[in-house]
Amino acid sequence: MSAVNSASVADVLGQYRVQQDSKAQGGSELGKDAFMELMLAQMKNQNPLEPQDNGDFISQLAQFSSLEEMQNLTGTVDEVAGQFRSSQALQASAMVGKTVLAPSSVGILGAEGEVTGTIDVPASTGGLRLSVMNQSGELVRQIDMGSSQAGVVSFRWDGQDGNGNALPQGPYQIVAQGSYPSGPQQLGTMVSANVDSVSLNNGGSITLNLAGMGSIALSDVKQIN
Repeated sequence: MSAVNSASVADVLGQYRVQQDSKAQGGSELGKDAFMELMLAQMKNQNPLEPQDNGDFISQLAQFSSLEEMQNLTGTVDEVAGQFRSSQALQASAMVGKTVLAPSSVGILGAEGEVTGTIDVPASTGGLRLSVMNQSGELVRQIDMGSSQAGVVSFRWDGQDGNGNALPQGPYQIVAQGSYPSGPQQLGTMVSANVDSVSLNNGGSITLNLAGMGSIALSDVKQIN
């Protein structure tokens, strides 16, 4: 083998080592072009009296094919992930101005004059009760909903106190309780809220900003009206 050919192989091998070191440090990976260049240089500079074994050549081709497939797959996955995030963002932006059902113990009494939502009843109860308190923690309305089977139960508060007086707009605490042999148990509630805006986070997750109720993840929304 001539000195020129030896230097050519050394150059390619050196490039390979540099790219491998770069890959280990988080840099760029060995591309399929460099891989093919390395393989062709080996074939060009092999000893004619001792040619490369067919099995070794096939093994190198298999490595090249595997590398190319992995790079193509990575590109496809990245493209699909990007399209999925874009689709999510478009769907979420279409929710602005709509009403969603979200887990919360706070209801916003707005111009429509009512607060609606649901109560998660884990087991049958003989006495389901909904209590509404103002920002000072004062009880302004108590609604006895009677007995209930296990499941999701809808509620509606008309925005009035116990004497039928309309209360001012704003946030009110919603507390649901079930009566059980072991004593009263506070139950989970979901409240209807308006979507003011949508945020797309760096990680690709989507956050809905609800009027008067702060932010929640899109995955926490159970219903869109």
